[in-house]
Amino acid sequence: MVTLGTGVGGGIIINERILSGADGAAGEIGHIPMREEEQETCGCGKRGCLEQYASATGIVRMMKQYFYEHPQVKSPLLAIENFTAKDIFDWAKSGDRAALCIVDDTGIMLGKALASIACVVNPEIFVIGGGMAKAGAILFDSIRKHYTEYAFHAAGNTVFKPAELSNHAGIYGGVRLVLE
Repeated sequence: MVTLGTGVGGGIIINERILSGADGAAGEIGHIPMREEEQETCGCGKRGCLEQYASATGIVRMMKQYFYEHPQVKSPLLAIENFTAKDIFDWAKSGDRAALCIVDDTGIMLGKALASIACVVNPEIFVIGGGMAKAGAILFDSIRKHYTEYAFHAAGNTVFKPAELSNHAGIYGGVRLVLE
């Protein structure tokens, strides 16, 4: 399970049981190191974490950085004072090149990270949820494309599917833990 929202979260389910790890940190995929050259610090105190590029706050940060580095770029997003990840996805769907570039960068980061995870756990499926999953095909297609580039051939058939429970997943999970 991958949750893409304000941060990036994850969960690993094996034989219908959640894997918690030795210290309860199994599934903390948002803190997989992705870029050594990153100068900004992640909320965890490290630099270059997946969360800095693949969360809603991360893609807004990347979009602002893109505009700073490319002042000649024209984009409808520049007219929005406090644009959001949803705005970026909406304009990418409308063909805005700057937004498409950031969506692709997000797909690269997620594709690469999930391919790395697949080398370790060889999942049958990646269920992707959280607010960013609502972006739909434009995000999922980018993730799949880049996952295919990076995935070990034996893990190349992993299925990607949007989460079905939306914001109710935590409630269902909590009830299930209590019942067990």
